[in-house]
Amino acid sequence: MKKNLGIMARTLLVLACLTAFASVACAEKIKVAGIYTQPIQQKWDAVLHKALQKAQQDGIIDYVYSEKVANTDYIRVLREYAESGVQLIVGEAFGISREARKVAKDYPNVAFLMGDSFGPDGSNFAVFDNYIHEPCYLMGIIAGSMTKTGKIGMVGGYPIGEVNRLFNAFMAGAQAVNPTVQFKVSFIGSWYDPPKAKEFAFAQIEAGVDVLYAERAGVVDAARQKGIIAFGNVNDMNKEENGKDVVVASALWHMDSAIKHAIELVKSGAFKAEDYREWTMMGKGGASLSPYYEFADKIPAAAKAEVEKAKADILSGALVIKINDTEPKSTF
Repeated sequence: MKKNLGIMARTLLVLACLTAFASVACAEKIKVAGIYTQPIQQKWDAVLHKALQKAQQDGIIDYVYSEKVANTDYIRVLREYAESGVQLIVGEAFGISREARKVAKDYPNVAFLMGDSFGPDGSNFAVFDNYIHEPCYLMGIIAGSMTKTGKIGMVGGYPIGEVNRLFNAFMAGAQAVNPTVQFKVSFIGSWYDPPKAKEFAFAQIEAGVDVLYAERAGVVDAARQKGIIAFGNVNDMNKEENGKDVVVASALWHMDSAIKHAIELVKSGAFKAEDYREWTMMGKGGASLSPYYEFADKIPAAAKAEVEKAKADILSGALVIKINDTEPKSTF
């Protein structure tokens, strides 16, 4: 009887390892490297870092990383990790795309998953970006419903595709419920300069805006000082950037699903050059709208109902939020 039970247990274990994601848990861990141009506290890189840390905690990868790697030094670090025996490299190729693709061609047995504005390349260079325009549209619905002056401000880093698409979707959401709403758009020319972002936000408030989209750190502080509301970007700015009683909601970016997808493919020997866009959108859990927290009872009921309807339509495919990477302009 004990022998039969032992055989049964081993059979069940084998069957478990043959199922889709259980095979990842049962397989040998792979070596993964992360390479970041900013400190890992910077929210864009933090999203990648946290997803890879989670995979390591789950026991499916061994993870090493380098942070604050300048573009001038990035290719050297990329090659060093490729030479060290890692099987998957996660990083960012903005500004050095051509050089990074050359490295990938030199190491065909290494999988590269890189943040990049251009498409996949060769056999092993896959790309991603943060396509969180869908929750940005949902935030816009709320912003357009809550503004009293009819003027909304937006402060971003640079007018590049990954920022522009978020602003454009936010504007479209606001206009869907408030066609006469106007926008003030500013870019600070930096990914991390809170004092400058705060200064730009103050200027927008002086111009009459009573709602701010805080794409960059520093905007929430300006909103708090001036007693107006704000909306957050990438991370939960209500909880993580002192946004209590200021940040109504944030458009969140999640890389866990994308990272797990890449790991599965590497382990099965099926990794290929592909665009991970869909893995950073709402349908696959790559984007979401944060809770409303203390604003739950302050948002108009009609706006909340509209958000829920739009969310359901996005997930079902009935509503497709346009990806518009063109630079948005101020309308007043």
